[in-house]
Amino acid sequence: MPEWIYFFDLCGTAVFALSGALAAGRHKMDPFGVIVLASVTAVGGGSIRDTLMGATPVFWINDPTYIIVILSTVLLTILLVRKPKRVPQKVLPIADALGLALFTIIGAEKALSMGLSGMSAVIMGLITGVGGGIIRDILCRQVPMVLRTEIYATASIAGGIGYTCSLSFGMADLSAMFLAMSTAFAIRLAAITWHLSLPAFDLRSQKPK
Repeated sequence: MPEWIYFFDLCGTAVFALSGALAAGRHKMDPFGVIVLASVTAVGGGSIRDTLMGATPVFWINDPTYIIVILSTVLLTILLVRKPKRVPQKVLPIADALGLALFTIIGAEKALSMGLSGMSAVIMGLITGVGGGIIRDILCRQVPMVLRTEIYATASIAGGIGYTCSLSFGMADLSAMFLAMSTAFAIRLAAITWHLSLPAFDLRSQKPK
């Protein structure tokens, strides 16, 4: 893995660990609960991705730096964010949006590096981006964001498609990565800011004939 991709991967790990730690604080979990929630949020999606692609042992087992980043993020969050309820409400979704954008492209890049097709790369990017958040939300007894009407998975898919298409058109790796991450992050941020959502499939609203 190129050093710059590894750097972004660690940044995404820290961002998602922060997202999980803040979610744990809002649910009044103890320090062990914060570590667990931060960890599954940060490495859950990548673990599922590596398992599906047969890249085992999964990445964080081979490289303990990821665990160090998670534990450091948790420690700083516990020490610096003493009152999670006082943290602005948009901090958690914005941190989650940034992690989504970073991990989507990391997942797609790893799939392409293993010789998978562009479509498979988009799917692996999606799994990497949303997998940890799904586990986090389930542990918090919430419906995962990816299953609600919020524009979440759509942003990840758009980023993955943008990355694979940019590379196929000959764009440099770093430029393609920044463009795709910006696209995914901007779409998710717009959905948060203007409360954009997809139409719900609601059978209850249909009147029986």
